[in-house]
Amino acid sequence: MEARSGGGLAPRTLSALRESWNDLVRLFAHIPFGVSLLAIWALLTLIGVVIEQGKDPAFYASAYAPPVARLIARLDLANIYHSAAYIGVLGLIICSMTAATFTKVIPRRIPRLNPVKVDAIPLHATVRVAGDAASVRERLAAFFAARGWQVRKREFGGTEWTFADKNNWARRGVLVAHVGFVIIAIGTTIYWAKGYSGQFAVLSGETATIPENGARIDLERFAYRIDPIRTKAGVVYQPIDYVSNAKVTGRDGTAHEAVIRVNSPYDVDGTLVYQATYGFAIDFKLTKDGRPVAGPDHLLKEGEGFAVGATGRAIQYQRFVGTIDRATGQPAADPRPNDPGVVVQAFDSDRPAGAAMIALGQPIDLGAGYKLEAARYVLYSGFQYRYDPGIPVVGIGAFVLLAGLCISFYFLPARLFVLVRETGASTSEVGIAATTVKGYEVFEDRFRDIVEELRRTEPAAGTTEVRPAPVLESV
Repeated sequence: MEARSGGGLAPRTLSALRESWNDLVRLFAHIPFGVSLLAIWALLTLIGVVIEQGKDPAFYASAYAPPVARLIARLDLANIYHSAAYIGVLGLIICSMTAATFTKVIPRRIPRLNPVKVDAIPLHATVRVAGDAASVRERLAAFFAARGWQVRKREFGGTEWTFADKNNWARRGVLVAHVGFVIIAIGTTIYWAKGYSGQFAVLSGETATIPENGARIDLERFAYRIDPIRTKAGVVYQPIDYVSNAKVTGRDGTAHEAVIRVNSPYDVDGTLVYQATYGFAIDFKLTKDGRPVAGPDHLLKEGEGFAVGATGRAIQYQRFVGTIDRATGQPAADPRPNDPGVVVQAFDSDRPAGAAMIALGQPIDLGAGYKLEAARYVLYSGFQYRYDPGIPVVGIGAFVLLAGLCISFYFLPARLFVLVRETGASTSEVGIAATTVKGYEVFEDRFRDIVEELRRTEPAAGTTEVRPAPVLESV
């Protein structure tokens, strides 16, 4: 009894496991479940776009409110593209697509050769021809083969069916598109696993290092060009070009001359360095009662600031003004440094205490004996860099995806179901039905032409009944 009981337990366990597996597959193949995964993926991607990635904790502490900064640190939102949650959601999306492909797409797009009820299909016709069933089948096979149809015969329950397919290979277009998406996902995963990106700024005459690969960028000279363009609204000053002349040192330790400009990145050891922006760094001088005191320890870029001694006040450099209109004392439209100045914002503790515009070389009084002077400006160049080893894979995936979409949209796979029955000693009845992957209406005219051509080609043995459906409510 125990042996029989134990022997019965294994089949029940296997049956339960099989049912659980089938439930899991049905869950992953369920369209709302797949859409939910895509929504979660989109949300995580949006977080990665909104929150700058790969910065130091101090950056987030200064850029965000304390609760938000703590949330970013605890949930590792600053490294979201490499997080287990992000990679896990991508894996689940691929599993969902795989389940949907094999349980829904393949059975629908590549159906098996099975008999049908001909007159139950909206596109169907009945033709009476002369000849016994065997000879009629052979003539029909030759008729369709001569017109480019793939002909196959199958026998079901002693009844022989003829199946004719046109563009049957195109049924796999959706599968090709799915494969393309998977290849793209693999390429992006390679980037998240091994790639990196970032940005940095270099003052003219100084050097910066890309931390991920140690490449050094020595900016020798930065030049830009702004041309005035006259429009109906007035003169507009449009940046035409900005170029960085630099020496770049890669793994080989040799400095190479490089010209980096917009839309023309420089490749250093597989990492592309892009010219992104530029600006004016200011050398601020702080004095108290006419004597120099400790101010900023480096040239400040837009957005940076420094404390004013022990006063509890701070100064932030907001923006560079290329030309000051001496008549009004306000910034002029021309951004080129003809008569330059800077706009600074004063803070008392955390409260704004007023803003002022300082002409270069002309100190302003900050109170309590302090004076601030914008002594000079130095052009700096802003670079972005990116190393993406998955780009070739993504390119292949995009090509495969496009090919699959083109196959799906521009080719129409159709299948004809043909059944021949003998109705007398020398006559047979041919029943024909047609289906496509895009419904019946798109194939209605073509089906009518096929039946009419068949009627003209085959020896008639009576009337011909053709009933293609017009507009189908059931499709």
